Amino acid sequence: MDEFVAEFQAEAERRREVGDPEWTVGARVHPAVVRSVQRFQVGEAGDGVNLIAKAAGEGAYSVAVRLFVAEEQNHARMLALLLEAAGASTIASHWSDVVFVRLRRGLGLRLELLVLMVAEVIALAYYRLLRDGTADPLVTEVAGRILGDERRHVPFHCRRLRTAFPPAVRPVVFWVWRVLLFGASVVVAFDHGSALTVFGTTRRGFVGEVNRLVGSGAIRLFPLSGRPVG
Repeated sequence: MDEFVAEFQAEAERRREVGDPEWTVGARVHPAVVRSVQRFQVGEAGDGVNLIAKAAGEGAYSVAVRLFVAEEQNHARMLALLLEAAGASTIASHWSDVVFVRLRRGLGLRLELLVLMVAEVIALAYYRLLRDGTADPLVTEVAGRILGDERRHVPFHCRRLRTAFPPAVRPVVFWVWRVLLFGASVVVAFDHGSALTVFGTTRRGFVGEVNRLVGSGAIRLFPLSGRPVG
């Protein structure tokens, strides 16, 4: 895990050097996309306390988890500032995030990571569409930055999951995870359907995009894949 700690630290230093996007230019964002981003912002805004606690005492992995949580919180901060630049506000909660958080908190570390990996793959598909499906430069920049982070998060979680389950049960775990991912992608597709239309795709297209990420072999829980994602 030392290499992931170094990677997270290097990225944090790079962010400090590059600085934030130019929020003062403002953003023109379709109302459906605003509502969609508000819901994702809530999902990114967790404090990560439970995940950090479950990873406590695992040396470099514990350090890497804290750095991962910091990146997720930075996503929430940037999305909040993007909404502000678009003349919109954040929302306090959304039912999908409430369900997701309650599910994760009731699980042990390895099962929580499986649920978290569902969210990470959904995020890969969503932020790519947000980046490529809108014409506003500020939206494109913010979505691109977040997408870059999510592409690094997937192999990080895969590496930990690789050691969490014995080889004999990995095929079963993987297919259960695939079912969960499919169900979550359908829920997100219907909840964000209006925004997906703005992005130039459909609900079916979004579900297909999520399935493509996994079906192409770009994302494999077992073993860790060295292939790029997204």
